[in-house]
Amino acid sequence: MKLIRFGAEGQEKPGVQLDNGSRIDISAFGQDFDENFFGNDGIKKLGKWLKSNQPNCPLVDENIRLGAPMTRPSKIVCVGLNYAQHAAESGMAVPEHPVLFFKSTTAIVGPFDDIIIPKGSTKTDWEVELSIVIGKKASYVNEADAFDHIAGYVLHNDVSERAFQLELSGQWVKGKSCDTFAPIGPFIATTDEIKNPNNLNLWLKLNGEMMQNSSTSDFIFNVQHVVSHISQFMTLLPGDIISTGTPFGVGLGLTPPLYLKAGDVVELGIEGLGTSKQHVKAYE
Repeated sequence: MKLIRFGAEGQEKPGVQLDNGSRIDISAFGQDFDENFFGNDGIKKLGKWLKSNQPNCPLVDENIRLGAPMTRPSKIVCVGLNYAQHAAESGMAVPEHPVLFFKSTTAIVGPFDDIIIPKGSTKTDWEVELSIVIGKKASYVNEADAFDHIAGYVLHNDVSERAFQLELSGQWVKGKSCDTFAPIGPFIATTDEIKNPNNLNLWLKLNGEMMQNSSTSDFIFNVQHVVSHISQFMTLLPGDIISTGTPFGVGLGLTPPLYLKAGDVVELGIEGLGTSKQHVKAYE
């Protein structure tokens, strides 16, 4: 199943994208895609509900805005330097343990919303990432059981301001959390849709030029490892997002570095998770 949310910002409704690409409004189901939905077998209940109610669900016009495909989660936990070549281009050692940082949930926007370069920014960068959506409360989870706690997967552009991240002291969160820095979607693909999240092609283009093109098979720490590892330090709640890191090809790693500017267009995608596209604008 592919879960979407659609409508004007702040007024999104839940929907489902069908295999033929059309979208339906499932508001009559009575639940949005929030912690309660994911934590109480909402995916299973929705699937059962659709068997008898799908013919009565209104079609969603293809021109209607897509929002992030979940309501605002309790947290976004990110894994840094999770591809060896990205660590190298960043001038950092391959980590012995997952590097963790938070990204503010207020950064979340829809998959086709604009990226706004923040005030004072000179080094706003792109990062295509596979994100995990938690489906079952996770605390001290073993790797062998990690997949039991996953609801699905989603495309994420982990937009990053490198000067804020690396030059202003403290943790990376400063450069990760500006408004619009987390375009997510177009849809959450439930686990039955993705056979092996540790072997998916992912890519990103800037103004039509391929900048990132890799595979999650290059993970240093795979999906089950990061879910288990993070759960040793905090409780993961249903609907929480884990962003698993970006491959090589970010602007920071180029010679000379290249950063986003007003007028740029970023397109990205992951096998089985669709594509997204953001226009870059300056803060006004």
